[in-house]
Amino acid sequence: MKIIIDAMGGDHAPQAVVQGAVAAQQEFGVDIVLTGMEERIRACLAECGAENNRHIEVVNADEIIDMHDDPATAVRRKKGSSMAVALNLLRDGEGDAAISAGSTGALLTGATLTVKRVKGIRRAAMAPVVPNGGKGAVLIDCGANVECTPEYLLQFAYMGNFYSHSILGCENPRVGLLSNGTEESKGTELCKATYALLKAAHDAGRLNFIGNIEGTDVFSGEVDVIVADGFSGNILLKTIEGTAKFLMKNIKSALMSSLKAKIGALLIKKDLSTVKKLLDASEVGGTAFIGITKPVIKAHGSSDARAIRSAVKQAIAVVNSGVTGEIEKNIGYMSLAEEA
Repeated sequence: MKIIIDAMGGDHAPQAVVQGAVAAQQEFGVDIVLTGMEERIRACLAECGAENNRHIEVVNADEIIDMHDDPATAVRRKKGSSMAVALNLLRDGEGDAAISAGSTGALLTGATLTVKRVKGIRRAAMAPVVPNGGKGAVLIDCGANVECTPEYLLQFAYMGNFYSHSILGCENPRVGLLSNGTEESKGTELCKATYALLKAAHDAGRLNFIGNIEGTDVFSGEVDVIVADGFSGNILLKTIEGTAKFLMKNIKSALMSSLKAKIGALLIKKDLSTVKKLLDASEVGGTAFIGITKPVIKAHGSSDARAIRSAVKQAIAVVNSGVTGEIEKNIGYMSLAEEA
């Protein structure tokens, strides 16, 4: 398997990206292609003692898409950027998946225009996995599509269902629609129209739709796929991330507040590490764009080496899952006209 990585994307590129790529290659045994400014990348490889690693290839790209660049303009004008080169290589079959910690908008636009969406899919969606005490819940969408139609959300539900089954191993994923109440009558007009479509898919035996869910249900372990428009999903995800940071900061402060607390902290150090790992974005690595014909993984902009290593692990899982094939096989059911 060969994973293509945009070495110039992210706040700590290229050093952190190269370090993470080297660690992933050594741990998972995959081939790696690094795109970007060759001289800088090779200097980083030398620092890692991996300058002669025959499983790591460098493809030169002289331009960088900046976080402040307009996504559509950057994709059009910076065809020689590290991100564009990575996506072109993926499109041309020179690798099995692509990873970038660069601009989310540019990566989504580039993936859509270069690698292309699965035929029949209206919009690709971002699908992070939210911890819930079990296998995790797929949140789809979390920011790629701020304005949505009922058909988009219907397709998100199907794609999240296939992702949960293929990646997380949920046999019959429970699909919930994020709203401000569990009653069928609650929510925006978009929620109400989507509810009807998801219920029709449930009645036809194609989805295990459990109805509306509220924010308090996210961590309950009773839902496997959370369907949302990108605006609501992004707010939910950022709230979860912010809450996790707040809790860990205050737990640490409390455990350092006295000698007795410090002794107690030593006794539960292993358990705390487990909780911290559960909430640590670096352990997840990134978010897959679901609905693109080949796996494209968006790593967090602040990714360190550990996060890049985790993103490679996630890319391998997506490649092996066959989730794209499941979407293609069931595309006939994934339209408003079919379910209305």
